[in-house]
Amino acid sequence: MVEKTQTNSNSVISITLGILSILIPMIGIILGVIWFVFARIALKEIRNTNDNGRGLATAGLICSVVGVVPQLFRVLGFALFFCFILIL
Repeated sequence: MVEKTQTNSNSVISITLGILSILIPMIGIILGVIWFVFARIALKEIRNTNDNGRGLATAGLICSVVGVVPQLFRVLGFALFFCFILIL
């Protein structure tokens, strides 16, 4: 009989936060940082216990990067804009 392994709960949290970091502006940066912690923990636990969920953790990493990088550029753009306003 084949033994079923459970899906790692941290990988589910990782994918959820990854999707939320894309959908929620400005709060997504904070969610992206929290996502990184959960994804690293999930990948370490999956490697040690052979749980399912490696794909979910990887997808969470990708979604969070897609959500965080544009938001960081937006924040940088606002900062540069206000710096140029103050100089002029």
